[in-house]
Amino acid sequence: MHMSHSLRTPQRTAARLAWSTALAVAVLALAAPAEAALWKWTDANGRVVYSDIPPSGDVKAERVNGPSAPANATAAKEMIQQDAEFKKRQHQRAEDASKAEKTGAETARRQETCVQARGQIKALGMDDVLHVRMNERGERVVMDAAMRKAEIDRLQGFVRTQCEAPAR
Repeated sequence: MHMSHSLRTPQRTAARLAWSTALAVAVLALAAPAEAALWKWTDANGRVVYSDIPPSGDVKAERVNGPSAPANATAAKEMIQQDAEFKKRQHQRAEDASKAEKTGAETARRQETCVQARGQIKALGMDDVLHVRMNERGERVVMDAAMRKAEIDRLQGFVRTQCEAPAR
């Protein structure tokens, strides 16, 4: 089964949303001026004024918020590293899924081969049926009891080694 990369899963959507949010926060943090502050004072008309520029002259002003935190100098490097780790995990998941798919296909093929071998053993055990096999020149050869017994033994050995689960 082929899965398109354009399919959106809840996990993929949540991961994209988280990365988008982190990127937006980082951009806003880097874009904010380092010395931005909010000033509050009362003007000559008695109105309370708020501004990011302190008043000029001999007006008593109060700083309402402290200086913003300094920008994280390593934020970009950390985001690149996190992105690389995320891509590495995605790649590992894809490899694991591929291995699981191959293992599943191999298991299915082996089970089918075992079913066929068991069916041949059962058929070769029927005495009232004429059994024929092809020789190396492509000619039909009727199998006598000894040939059937040898083929049954060979198939039973295959089933024992390839089809039966090992004892745990």
